[in-house]
Amino acid sequence: MTDLSPDPLIDPTTFDLIVVGTGLAESIIAAAASAAGKTVLHLDPNPYYGGHFTTLPLHDLASFLNSASVPSPPSPPSATDDALDYVSVDLQTRSLYSDVEISSYAPEVLQEHSRKFNIDLAGPRVLFCADKCIDAVLKAGVNQYLEFKSIDASYFWDETGKLVNVPGSRAAIFKDRSLSLTEKNQLMRFFKLVQQHLLPAEDNENSKISQEDLDSPFVEFLNKLRLPQKMKSIILYAISLADYDQNDTEVGKKTLLTKEGIDRLALYHTSIGRFQNAQGALLYPIYGQGELSQAFCRRAAVKGCLYVLRMPVVALLKDKSNEHYKGVRLASGQDIFSHQLVLDPCFMVPRPLNLSLESLQDVSLRDANDKVARGIYITKHSLVSDVRNCLLVYPPKALFPEQVSSVRVLQIGGNLAVCPEDMFVIYISTLCANANQGKEMVRAAINSIISLFASECSDASSVDQNINAEEKGSCLLWSASYIQESSAGQFGPVSFTPMPDGNLNYDDLMNATFELFQKMYPNEEFFPKTTSTAVHQDDDGEES
Repeated sequence: MTDLSPDPLIDPTTFDLIVVGTGLAESIIAAAASAAGKTVLHLDPNPYYGGHFTTLPLHDLASFLNSASVPSPPSPPSATDDALDYVSVDLQTRSLYSDVEISSYAPEVLQEHSRKFNIDLAGPRVLFCADKCIDAVLKAGVNQYLEFKSIDASYFWDETGKLVNVPGSRAAIFKDRSLSLTEKNQLMRFFKLVQQHLLPAEDNENSKISQEDLDSPFVEFLNKLRLPQKMKSIILYAISLADYDQNDTEVGKKTLLTKEGIDRLALYHTSIGRFQNAQGALLYPIYGQGELSQAFCRRAAVKGCLYVLRMPVVALLKDKSNEHYKGVRLASGQDIFSHQLVLDPCFMVPRPLNLSLESLQDVSLRDANDKVARGIYITKHSLVSDVRNCLLVYPPKALFPEQVSSVRVLQIGGNLAVCPEDMFVIYISTLCANANQGKEMVRAAINSIISLFASECSDASSVDQNINAEEKGSCLLWSASYIQESSAGQFGPVSFTPMPDGNLNYDDLMNATFELFQKMYPNEEFFPKTTSTAVHQDDDGEES
């Protein structure tokens, strides 16, 4: 008697596109292809959506990090039937996470509230109200599946070791009591210059920033305007979100040009006031960033995409005659066919012998060669009294002289359904060349934050960053730190989506996803327009 697989057979067995992994890029491609009328099979070996962009309960996140940091053992060779016109090529996976350190300082408290945690794997992440991800959410009509709240405030760690509020508009500058009258006038003039430059050419031809200035380093342009160091740092690192020290000439290729800096200022400025009830420029999805992947998957399902979770793919199918990949073999033993395959970046695929390196095309993604150091911390303290959700940027060298890149911190409170009401989740990330460098910067950031907690409680005037384990345990309930590999998306006989980058928002990921879709389907529109043009409001009047 033949043993039957406990998994139901998939029918049909041929699709226009097979996508393996439900990360954000894979989910967007599946939704866009489904909207274009393609037949799509979307698989994931996990029991949840989101892939490397997922949001998980605390215990599941710890389990994922511990298992994902260990190389997977080679899978047993797939059986080959000589009568078939194709052969199977075994898939291998690579470890994309390393140096995982997890500590629980209050296990009883965490266990009591275990069902109330929704933790992002790729934090910190926010959405600008006017960014490309929000545009895609609206264009695809997935806003009906999402709810958002505003980030209450943005802060900058200045050279004196103090939190400085980041003004995002001329009105905010006028109201900011931390700025002197001279600083307000300087910033007002700068934002006016940017606004005039962004007006249509026929309205202000004489007010445009010169092409020479646009092609120059942004820091040189700011120096030319004689802005003080504090203002330059806020513009460069807290609003334009430059990754590396812009005064370091050795950085070279990572220097932010004026044109890109102006574009980022424009994104920040146009995000303020885009939605009626959004308080500032930044949004965060209720229940976590993993909701974005789920929303695009739901949209794809409405358009006919077939979903199968808990279904590992063990091999690719390769045509014997031309060496082209033509499908996948599932763990159930079933073979499914498609000439268009998109895989999660954790997979490694042997290249056919006749495949040249030139036929594999990278899709755009900045800093794909860098690693991302990430930290997640649960605490009962807020960075700023009476502020639940906020962003904090430590510019290069703010924590210690060898800090080479900006460190970004996002605090999310219980009103966003990621933790109990009396707790906060703090995400930290920074780009790094190696694990030791990244861990040192994340460690310095959380020590600074703990010192900030202590100064808030004791009204201390100085900040001591030499935090011992006892002090850390008294401030934190749980912590995790890890190094995540980066990778660009890739288009070819088998295409790959990118890993989460070190950016705060999704614009570079959206660019890479759009480019990959256009290479796959050059004659198809990336989400035909729907009638939806606004986000919904939740019960508290926030954006959703």
